[in-house]
Amino acid sequence: MKRRKYAYQGFYNVYVKRWLDVAISGAALCFLWPLFLIIGAAIAAESGFPVFYRAERGGYLGKPFSICKFRSMIKGADKKGGGTTAFHDSRITKVGNILRKTKLDELPQLVQVLTGKMSLIGPRPELLQYTEQYQGKEKLILKVRPGITDFSSLEFINLDEIVGGENADEMYEKYVLKRKNALRVQYAEQVSFRTDAALLFKTVYQVIRKAYGFLVKKEHR
Repeated sequence: MKRRKYAYQGFYNVYVKRWLDVAISGAALCFLWPLFLIIGAAIAAESGFPVFYRAERGGYLGKPFSICKFRSMIKGADKKGGGTTAFHDSRITKVGNILRKTKLDELPQLVQVLTGKMSLIGPRPELLQYTEQYQGKEKLILKVRPGITDFSSLEFINLDEIVGGENADEMYEKYVLKRKNALRVQYAEQVSFRTDAALLFKTVYQVIRKAYGFLVKKEHR
């Protein structure tokens, strides 16, 4: 009997995807580095250093790595609350709120795409306490590089509003985690150039739409 070949084992994911990640992230960083300086200066001016936030996540083939974002919360936020950000979370700074609503806090991950720890498109990396519990098909999630965006990123683009203002971790585990894992598995099973291109364009559209709503129409404030 011929063994089934999953999409993550295909030519695109094994040979092509990494080169596209390098080319796109490298080009983006060449243009965006001034924005990095501006954001870093704004964070430092409001709440000091460090300007980056790092936290352990489950990575490619199950190897943990430190995801990097612009710091959007007060220093020591991990010790003052759970791993899930609640709606109107008091730990979020003023600059951080803007960064989160416009998704600019994710920009440092372009460097991690360039170095191979992440991909532009792929399952959003999860907390180790959750990845260590993956069972059955969920283990396919770790067969592809974690990404900046995927199906779950689009469906839960307003995650803080979904989990609400209280018991965010409990709400996440009860109502969101299983669905996000299903969408992550879906990506691992469908990874292709067509899938990645569609997710990339949809993400850009949704981010611009959300940023416009927040900055211009003053939504979600």
